[in-house]
Amino acid sequence: MKGKVFLLGAGPGAPDLLTLRAAEILKRADIVFYDALVHPQTLALASRAEKIPVGKRCGSRSTAQQFINKRLVDAARRHEVVVRLKGGDPMLFGRAQEEIDALRRAGIGFEVVPGVTAATAAAAELGVSLTRRGLSRHVAFVTPRTGQGERKNDWAASVLAADTAVIYMGAGLAEEICAELIRRGKSRATPIALVESATLPGKRVFHGTLTDLSKLARKAGDGPAVVLLGEVLRAALAEPVLAEKIEAILRRA
Repeated sequence: MKGKVFLLGAGPGAPDLLTLRAAEILKRADIVFYDALVHPQTLALASRAEKIPVGKRCGSRSTAQQFINKRLVDAARRHEVVVRLKGGDPMLFGRAQEEIDALRRAGIGFEVVPGVTAATAAAAELGVSLTRRGLSRHVAFVTPRTGQGERKNDWAASVLAADTAVIYMGAGLAEEICAELIRRGKSRATPIALVESATLPGKRVFHGTLTDLSKLARKAGDGPAVVLLGEVLRAALAEPVLAEKIEAILRRA
């Protein structure tokens, strides 16, 4: 009998942000292929499973995607419950489609269980909504990274067209991102935030404008980071400051 492959979203880091459905499947798993950024407490839920790391980190040796695809197919022919545990949401920059296509070609059943993605986790840490009535009606999730042999990635066009943008896997390319956006007309004064390790105890948040991006990226560590750009940041962050000034005036009156 062939088993079933579950592509689970592990979320942005904090293990208690895992969905109930994902947690239940992990407890039943026979084998788990997991990403590098999955929290150990999340992985520990798969107490009866064989656990195989297949993570990818920029600048580090990574497991080839074709090898992962083959391992999933082979595992589904031996096990009933096979889990591919991905950081964030499988369907956003998780190369899920390549795994889905491989499973379909092999006639293997699969199910995708969504997870909290880094963009919404970072927005929650900031207390800033990515959308805002009258100010932000378009949100773009982009990455400037392009794999070898892939077609040209015009990520900047999406950033320029959106009211709010979130750049995944961009901290290491901060200088190039800043230069390209400014070259194509993005205001140097565009407010930005860089959020590192969102939802985890070691999270860090850096604020500035587009021209500060390289400097802020150098301050960040090696944790996963996303960059947010847009006027929603300016509006949301200005309101607490204004409220504090009004309160101070009232106290003096």
